Amino acid sequence: MTSKCQSSSSLQNLTAGTMMWESNLSRSLQDSPGKSASCGSVSVFFPITMMVTGMVGNSLAMLLVYNAYRKKENKRKKSFLLCIGSLALTDLFGQLLTSPIVISVYRADLKWKRVDPSGTLCAFFGVCMTTFGLCPLFLASAMAIERALAITAPHWYSHYMKTNVTKQVLVIIWCLVLLFALLPIAGVGKYTLQWPGTWCFISTGDKNVTGNTFFATTFAALGIFSLLVTLSCNVVTIRALVTRCKTKASSTQSSKQWERLTTETVIQLMGIMCVLLTCWSPLLVLMLKMISTHTSSHQCNSAAVSLSPQDLQMDCNFFLTAIRLASLNQILDPWVYLLLREILLRKFCQVASAVSKCSLDTQKETQYPLAALNKKAIQSGNVHKQSLNMENSNLNGGNEEQ
Repeated sequence: MTSKCQSSSSLQNLTAGTMMWESNLSRSLQDSPGKSASCGSVSVFFPITMMVTGMVGNSLAMLLVYNAYRKKENKRKKSFLLCIGSLALTDLFGQLLTSPIVISVYRADLKWKRVDPSGTLCAFFGVCMTTFGLCPLFLASAMAIERALAITAPHWYSHYMKTNVTKQVLVIIWCLVLLFALLPIAGVGKYTLQWPGTWCFISTGDKNVTGNTFFATTFAALGIFSLLVTLSCNVVTIRALVTRCKTKASSTQSSKQWERLTTETVIQLMGIMCVLLTCWSPLLVLMLKMISTHTSSHQCNSAAVSLSPQDLQMDCNFFLTAIRLASLNQILDPWVYLLLREILLRKFCQVASAVSKCSLDTQKETQYPLAALNKKAIQSGNVHKQSLNMENSNLNGGNEEQ
């Protein structure tokens, strides 16, 4: 009887301790947001830095595209410039519409309700995150398909791919993605506030919301599909370029120029694939995992999570890092598509050609003494031969006189 009383008392103490820990965790995450920001990943430095760098890179890319578009007479190059300019414009608007909201929430001590008492701003933020997340992915896929067609089917591409067709494709991508992002506003899916309370995104854990699982799964599936299309088309383009470069292997000036362009394009496509995989794979894979387990990062703001403080902090930080990596794609896009090729790849090829030229000069220097000796030997042999001929002629002349 005494043991039962002791066990009952221990159970009550354990329950009371658990409730005390949950209440303390709830106060630390909700009532004292400044303390929840003690983790180094929760800092206003990140959104400010990403906004400034994104604005600078995309603005510079748009300026270069605008100047090049006015000068280019080739319609094929104009189509490519339209795609690059649209991508830079999309990324720039994505930064301008979301980053100021995040910075305002940080200035309000991570309390979203101070900035958005009605909750309508959260829905707007979610629409922007979905729209400006999927649009760059589909624009990247469109450019990858355009490059693959230009290399593998140049005659079909030059005949059918007009500038008007490119404009229509871009408008269709924007409209379809925007309509998809507005589905939660129409009641299919839901945008919720995510940890640490500075951004809103698709809810992956509310299975009771109408169409929420469908909406979240469709977003992740569209993102993965876009990545696969981009990677496949880039691999096809690289293979076609390398094959054509091998068939044109010669010492002519045109083949050397083609080899240089092939090297630049292959490096650029490899950079594009690495950036896309690094920035988007963590978020898309994480979303599928959360959908399967019916969990969401907004649960980090709740004390009803059966995790230790260390595990809870690690998971919440991972959620935040995944969305920041996806947002980083908006900053890196202008560099891997345009600025990197204009600045770094040119320098890389110049250095490579300089190294190649230096090695050729060294080889020539080593071969020059041998060539000089051979030339001298030939000249001396010719002189000796001429002297012999003169002697023979003199000898023949002497014989004739005799």
